[in-house]
Amino acid sequence: MERSFAADAALLRLRDGEVFRGEGILAVAKALLQSGVSYVGGYQGAPISHLMEVFGDARDVLADLGVEFESSANEAAAAARLSASINYPVRGAAVWKSPVGTNVASDALSNLASAGVTGGALIILGEDYGEGSSAIQERTHAFAMKSQIWLLDPRPNLDSVVQMIEHGFALSEFSSSPVMIELRVRLCHLHGEFVCKDNAAPPYSRRHPIDTSHFDYANVTMPPSTYAQERQKIDTRWPRAVEYIRRHRLNETFAGDLSDVGLIVQGGLYNGAVCALESLGLVSTDGSPRIPIHVLNVTYPLIPEEIETFCDGKRAVLVVEEGQPNYIESAISVILRQARIETTLLGKGPLPAAGEYTGEVLLSGLARFIELAAPGGLSVDVVTARLADLLASKLRAAELLGTPVPSRPPTFCTGCPERPVFSALKIIEKEAGRLHVCADIGCHTFSVLPPFNMGNSIMGYGLGLASSTGISPIFGKRVVSVMGDGGFWHNGLTSGVIASSSQQTDGVLVIMKNGYTSATGAQHIPSTAGNGPVELSIERTLKSVGINWLRRVSTYDIGRMVRTLREALHTAEGGLKVIVAEGECQLERQRRIRPLNAARIAGGKRVVMARYGVDDALCTGDHSCIRLSGCPSLTIKPNPDALRLDPVATVNNECVGCGVCGEVAHAAILCPSFYRVEVVHNAGRFERLRQRLRDWVIERLAFPRSQPS
Repeated sequence: MERSFAADAALLRLRDGEVFRGEGILAVAKALLQSGVSYVGGYQGAPISHLMEVFGDARDVLADLGVEFESSANEAAAAARLSASINYPVRGAAVWKSPVGTNVASDALSNLASAGVTGGALIILGEDYGEGSSAIQERTHAFAMKSQIWLLDPRPNLDSVVQMIEHGFALSEFSSSPVMIELRVRLCHLHGEFVCKDNAAPPYSRRHPIDTSHFDYANVTMPPSTYAQERQKIDTRWPRAVEYIRRHRLNETFAGDLSDVGLIVQGGLYNGAVCALESLGLVSTDGSPRIPIHVLNVTYPLIPEEIETFCDGKRAVLVVEEGQPNYIESAISVILRQARIETTLLGKGPLPAAGEYTGEVLLSGLARFIELAAPGGLSVDVVTARLADLLASKLRAAELLGTPVPSRPPTFCTGCPERPVFSALKIIEKEAGRLHVCADIGCHTFSVLPPFNMGNSIMGYGLGLASSTGISPIFGKRVVSVMGDGGFWHNGLTSGVIASSSQQTDGVLVIMKNGYTSATGAQHIPSTAGNGPVELSIERTLKSVGINWLRRVSTYDIGRMVRTLREALHTAEGGLKVIVAEGECQLERQRRIRPLNAARIAGGKRVVMARYGVDDALCTGDHSCIRLSGCPSLTIKPNPDALRLDPVATVNNECVGCGVCGEVAHAAILCPSFYRVEVVHNAGRFERLRQRLRDWVIERLAFPRSQPS
């Protein structure tokens, strides 16, 4: 696990009236417990992984309340758990990264939304959109509209977030509909405080089981029930949702003295919008914005009466809606037209049509809106001048910096066991020509970047092999597919391996067996060593579904990996060829062994650590080793030989001793300039004596004494 929350679990036990001070993700967990949730399930993915880890580290707190927690096999499995809330008055929550996780869970969510719920069903989404995103650039809003699942987007304030989670369950029960709440990256890691309530033990749980089964065909998603469920969505659930949102004032309005204009803002963008107004001098001394703001903590459904009341009498209103299409702006335009309100509505135009609304984007967009709307009682020239000063400050900062900061694209970690597999593929390409590589979601996705530039397509988590079936029959060589062990258990076994085995697809699959779902924080998977009472085997599973050509190779043995890949690409044997590339995630390995080594060294025990280096006298400056390895610890330095101009390769202090650089040089028949040294801590007396003797012999052989003439 990337981070332990065991020490923070005490915050989840705070009682009524006590003040919570901490991180947003912990506040979300506390809000769920205060709401009387019966069960929680989910699948890790930024920025929501930490919520899963909080519950994993707080199982004793959950056990005291009778709350069930499961780290689900995938997002579809987490969504399917919410079926418990269809027939029974139990509250459940599902957690995953959106939009990719929502896509995986879509079938279960559609059926859940059609059937409706009796107990509250809350879907907590890590909305991963924008510059720091690791996923495709889409929003959850479209899915919420399609299936009529109410969508909450709370203002980035811990008190607001906690209240919206509590209201989310109540809204779900009142309208018999599931509810989504999207948590953006910054909100998840926001620090703040709120006044707690007591945790609420659920009325039904393992400690208080349900006595009898409840069956109602009207809740089953089969015709003719589905036709009635669609009518119920429109005739009953929607009006009840609107009634609840209006009655409890889930959306907020902040007044301002420049009352002839206004902003309608998604809740999650409120802090950024106010910061931009402050930078433009449009925030009063008491901290309140001068331009009125209507905050949509519920972005779907919209409440027409609230929109009409806010816009009536205003000359212009700007809708701050991140992303495209502009669903909210379009819906507000229809509301105003139907109400015959002549307010000028702006949105995309002053603000960009796509991309994250960062501070700089909001600053420029709001300034442009003020220039166009010209609020009464405000000098537009003053705002324009202020913006010009801010932009000039940025230019001055760039001038002081001199040269632009070099880009640092993400890459494999130092010592990553997956890097040498792509080094082996690069070596194979020298003899076989360019390969078509179907990539997958995971750390190995970094192979699409320099120096490897491998991975022709990415279609989804665990879908690397499935995506190869279109190109494989028409490509001149065998197609290579890549899949992680996390992706294998998530989706790849069923959609890729079993399908390929049954169809006798002729291709090559490389499964990166690093032991964890490393890209999301090194969570455990079914094949993680020591993970619970049963540890599943990838190799035995492959054999059980008919994979006959199967090899397991250490990822760090590049020479053997090259030979195995060559065999897989050229063997006359048909069907799927699977190479299990085994090597533990180096980050997780270092987290495990470093404290152990430190304790052994402190205790006076002998510890040997390997390090690698480059002999300056042998290095030719060709740098093929860097092009084939890409390790962050392998870099260049000025050539110490005054007669040679090319910089030489060098290994810096980040080296973890994995040996890939030397293996690459050997497998690719490069220069023999790499050397391995062993750093021995707490060496014994005999070992020290032997080393001194070695040093003496080497010194005499290297620098012989001059003989008298």
